Amino acid sequence: MIDHVRDLASVREATERLLSAAATLDNAAVAAPSRLPGWTRGHVLAHLSRNADALVNVLQGLPMYASAEAREADIEAGAPRPLEAQLADLRETAARFQAEGEAPADWSRTVELRNGVTDQAARVPFRRLVEVELHHVDLGVGYELEDLPAEFTAREIDFLADRFAGHPAVPATVLTADDGSTWRTGTAAEGAGAPETAVTGTAADLLGWLAGRRDGAALKVSGGALPKLPPL
Repeated sequence: MIDHVRDLASVREATERLLSAAATLDNAAVAAPSRLPGWTRGHVLAHLSRNADALVNVLQGLPMYASAEAREADIEAGAPRPLEAQLADLRETAARFQAEGEAPADWSRTVELRNGVTDQAARVPFRRLVEVELHHVDLGVGYELEDLPAEFTAREIDFLADRFAGHPAVPATVLTADDGSTWRTGTAAEGAGAPETAVTGTAADLLGWLAGRRDGAALKVSGGALPKLPPL
């Protein structure tokens, strides 16, 4: 069951962790490359701020972004700012998102995100949590996939496995974490006993592969090659 109140609390905690980590940087470190190809840490921070505003738009029934071009332009414009400006922007936009999330609303309603994607309003806080947690890792400041809360990691694996479920480019695949948790993704296996690719590893490595943060080299694969996942 989706608990948007609990997820909002998790967003607040995750944001504070990220802000505390980012505050240890200096302007040169903000301008240095992040772990995302082509993006500096400033790009990551600017994106997080604009994403908070975008999700406020979603909750208010407005377009998430004016356009894809405007989204990219805003990130590029915000990326070169000094650390102090980046932190102030992120604090302010995070506070706006929290305030919107705490306002009385029908959380069962359907909202529209980018590219025509729709979802239940109650899932928006978790979507924000994903942005904050994964981009904290992307900053490359000592926060790793292994440091993510276990519940978050399991939920995000579940979300991504579901996202690739039925995708014609992904063969039938069963994912197994070290704790025995399992997920299925890709095209449905045809009938009982039909072959599936088995992928096993730590939850962090499974998430890293599914989310495009790791190449899957640490995973064990049987029944075929490690599937090549389409872009998120």
